Amino acid sequence: MPSVENRDSRPNIVVILVDDMGYSDIGCFGSEIRTPAIDRLATEGVRFTQFYNCARCCPTRASILTGLYPHQAGVGHMVANLGVRSYQGYLRDDCVTIAEVLREAGYRTMMSGKWHVGGSYTINSAEWHPGTPDAPRPVDRGFQEHWGTLGGAGSYFRPHTLIHNETLIEVPDEGFYLTDAITDRAVDMIDGAADAEQPFFLYLAYTAPHWPLHALPEDIERYRGTYRKGWDALRTARHETLKGNRILDPRWPISPRDETVPTWDDAQHQDWEDARMAVYAAQVDRLDQGIGRVMAKLQAEGLEENTLVFFLSDNGGCAELMREDGPRRSVLSETIDGRPVRVGNRPEIIPGGADTFLSYDTPWANASNTPFRLYKHWVHEGGISTPLIAYWPAGIEGGGIVHSPGHVIDIMATCVEVAGAQYPEWYGGREITPLEGESLLPALRGEEWTRERPIYWEHEGNRAVRMDRWKLVSKFPGDWELYDMIEDRTELVDLAGRHRPQRDRMIRAYDEWAERVEVLPWERMRSKRLY
Repeated sequence: MPSVENRDSRPNIVVILVDDMGYSDIGCFGSEIRTPAIDRLATEGVRFTQFYNCARCCPTRASILTGLYPHQAGVGHMVANLGVRSYQGYLRDDCVTIAEVLREAGYRTMMSGKWHVGGSYTINSAEWHPGTPDAPRPVDRGFQEHWGTLGGAGSYFRPHTLIHNETLIEVPDEGFYLTDAITDRAVDMIDGAADAEQPFFLYLAYTAPHWPLHALPEDIERYRGTYRKGWDALRTARHETLKGNRILDPRWPISPRDETVPTWDDAQHQDWEDARMAVYAAQVDRLDQGIGRVMAKLQAEGLEENTLVFFLSDNGGCAELMREDGPRRSVLSETIDGRPVRVGNRPEIIPGGADTFLSYDTPWANASNTPFRLYKHWVHEGGISTPLIAYWPAGIEGGGIVHSPGHVIDIMATCVEVAGAQYPEWYGGREITPLEGESLLPALRGEEWTRERPIYWEHEGNRAVRMDRWKLVSKFPGDWELYDMIEDRTELVDLAGRHRPQRDRMIRAYDEWAERVEVLPWERMRSKRLY
């Protein structure tokens, strides 16, 4: 059996992506939720305070995996095929994944969890055949092993489909909880890779804490009653903690409470509201426990020192229910042990159990995204801001905080550099789109680092550009707004009227980018959606 000393000296790489978690939902970013494993990665690693995703699940996953903007990767919207290649709903063949690049460079490539970039159905058909050219699986895009789910949201106790490589898996009748199962398989994959001389890449993609609100009783009990002070008090407390631990500039005031949300004193059913947030917190707690188990396995195998770990979220906190992949055709008729699944945010339904299907809704999503505006789907800061934590004992000096803006397209570039790999011009006989991301490695090493190029967004007509200190942003179908992100990251003072030359320069830059990456007008594309 090869010893650790005989292994390839290049680092192992683990990318941990969580689902629908807001900016302030972990302890090291201001939260009251217990996240000791993630907090240790932050304390002994580097935190990025202005790191961005793509506002929604599928586009973010496509960008992380390819180092391209979502439209360049084929996932300009979600997983429905809208009839053009930038909105085809599955990864294009003129892009490469991290797994494909690192596998070519000699890495073992593994994935546990949620895929959601492999198509679902066409405009004219509800059929979906995973493994076909228009429905690629992880094993079709560079991963040597995958265990998890190919689609989006669903029950944690009875997910509709699980797959191991190419084989569908039956879900056990009892004792199954998806977050734990994803962790179990990740630990098994590390165990299988530990004896090899080659380094490994592990993409660990949790579904938590995405709705539905499903958690284990012991985790829920830990938070029961924690949220009886309400969302106003929670937002204030998190904001103060974020300022105190140098994540936020003290000059940035908290954004106003969402106008659709009542004050806590005026909120009805406060015990039920406390229960909703308690279950959400329990979901975050359980995924942190899983990350702790993964790190313990790396340590036990002598691999932790030379493993680069990234932790981030695919979008901001979610104010929606049951819109991820369209109508919940089967949820409404499902039964669990003979009981019908009760669906909807209604006070008579207490969340947490397998026979419920709820979300935590706008009030608590507003708290998750403290101190920012808006949510998943929009490209104001609440929708696109994620904690990014990077941990690598052999390569990172602990305790650093990076305030320079970065984006999920930068993950691929970083992985390629630390692995000593080569991003290809051609792959599989096809010319490959040039990499858009920029390596974060200088920032990880404590050097001064800023992106050379602006960052762009488009999702369902919501648009933005981040250029140095300036952010241009539009909530579909509204006008452009302009914010000075040094003075006003919470986007409260629109300067578009006062700085029109800057606004116009950024509009031109956005238009040029949109044409280059094949963004199409949302007025045209949304008529093709099936949901």
